[in-house]
Amino acid sequence: MTVTEQRLSTMVLVIGTGGAGLRAAIELAEAGIDVLAVGKRPKDDAHTALAAGGINAALATMDPEDSWQQHAADTLKESYLLADPRTVEVVTRGAARGIDDLERYGMAFAREQDGRISQRFFGAHKFRRTAFAGDYTGLEIQRTLVRRAEQLDIPVLDGVYITRLLVNDDGAVFGAYGFGLTDGRRYLIHADAVILAAGGHTRIWRRTSSRRDENTGDSFRLAVDAGARLRDPELVQFHPSGIIEPESAAGTLVSEAARGEGGILRNALGERYMSRYDPERMELSTRDRVALASYTEIKEGRGTPNGGVWLDVSHLPRQTIMSRLPRVYQTLLELQMLDITREPIEIAPTAHYSMGGVRTSPEDHSTDVKGLYAIGEASSGLHGANRLGGNSLIELLVFGRLTGQAAAAYSRSLTSHTRSAAAEASARAEIDDLLKADGPENVRALQRAIRNTMTEHAGVVRDETGLRAGLAELTAIEKRMEDVGVHPDIAGYQDLAHAFDLKSAALSARATLEAALERRESRGAHNRSDFPEQDPELTVNLVWSPSTGVTRESIPEIPREIASLMEDVSTDGKLVE
Repeated sequence: MTVTEQRLSTMVLVIGTGGAGLRAAIELAEAGIDVLAVGKRPKDDAHTALAAGGINAALATMDPEDSWQQHAADTLKESYLLADPRTVEVVTRGAARGIDDLERYGMAFAREQDGRISQRFFGAHKFRRTAFAGDYTGLEIQRTLVRRAEQLDIPVLDGVYITRLLVNDDGAVFGAYGFGLTDGRRYLIHADAVILAAGGHTRIWRRTSSRRDENTGDSFRLAVDAGARLRDPELVQFHPSGIIEPESAAGTLVSEAARGEGGILRNALGERYMSRYDPERMELSTRDRVALASYTEIKEGRGTPNGGVWLDVSHLPRQTIMSRLPRVYQTLLELQMLDITREPIEIAPTAHYSMGGVRTSPEDHSTDVKGLYAIGEASSGLHGANRLGGNSLIELLVFGRLTGQAAAAYSRSLTSHTRSAAAEASARAEIDDLLKADGPENVRALQRAIRNTMTEHAGVVRDETGLRAGLAELTAIEKRMEDVGVHPDIAGYQDLAHAFDLKSAALSARATLEAALERRESRGAHNRSDFPEQDPELTVNLVWSPSTGVTRESIPEIPREIASLMEDVSTDGKLVE
């Protein structure tokens, strides 16, 4: 088979075609800027489509006293003071505009009888500010953005895997290199600026809400190899309810609406165990607390033989389940032939969201590399140690718009743009060397080894002994990676993609383990059994790179007008994210 190299040129390249990437591409196209979007998954099936809960903005359609300042206060409170107040202000100030944009693109939000956008409680919000479209909000947002991108004739390359960002001798990005997943065709893409929107790293755990080829840490590796740094990679949100079987779908989420509608959690002994951990809120407790409770039950031997617990909604009226939990009902029927109106669901905590990511500026999400930006779950700064429910979708829209504007301004400011033949040759050679690799080590087996290591030593609860053991195991895996065999076949170049996924997983795992070791405290979703309390000295961000390891970075002071609104929010009658 003859593999050709296609050369393309654009002003701004967007890597990732989920909500963040498409929103940035739309902003650029509407401004008349030449843009190309590239994704390894089909744009209609990006990870954004899986988001169910809703999207936050202080529209005050239901509670007139709500404001962007209160939204910011709730976000910072829930972040355990690790979110960047400047990033939080940008998102909460711009949230209403984000909703307006979706409406302008034709999205149909749920509405009240008088036509107002309906908003509901979702987590630790003081007021109702989560807009939604049934339990398919993410899917509707993705469909809306895809439709708008098509109206603007934005060129989108599906099924292209980006392996390296191209950086010149001055340390500025000038494009990217990759290959087609089906035919292996190489792509050399020159660009003035690059926006990285290729997701987080939660696929490096054994049970995850991410599918096989998404959130594999691509953004982290691409950015770091280009010269950027990561921030707070250890801060990972674990969802309390991922299914266990079948193995191919382990970690698929059972929406928290199942608990919100009255679902009951029981261990293998039949005990309603949340009474031990949060007797007041029981199943309506916070996401991190429910995940920790379930983990503890399983770890102490009260879990099911498969290492899970039971979530039961079968006592609810059938009509309630069919009307309020249609996606949960359909998912379990398709994956397990399980009728949740009659039987309980076996679940376990699952890696769900990367709250840390590439270190970016709060204003425009630029990185340490000139011309490189990161947005969406690839980035960091908004969520801190615990993500406020509904904030991830609005982040995509706000920074998609602002970063698109920033990349356009950067491109316009260039009087010339130097390329590097050596950088291009190195990117070609990286793929060539892997295609020649014929060692005994299986790429997929090594991926599984990393997931086992991360699940065992850097899961819901961590300690120094386990984290050091994890680093030792990772070092051994990295050594084995030198002897992999890569074998594309008639079906395509998936094996080559898995080899790059493996590189990304190893880098992301090392960053996570080293930062988790440094954060010697328990804060939000980060639980250290050997340091069970918060340490005021660690109210800092942890910044990581391969050359410097982990360094500490101070967090700006919270503005007085927002700090005065920060308080413990009542969760009576709400499902807490």
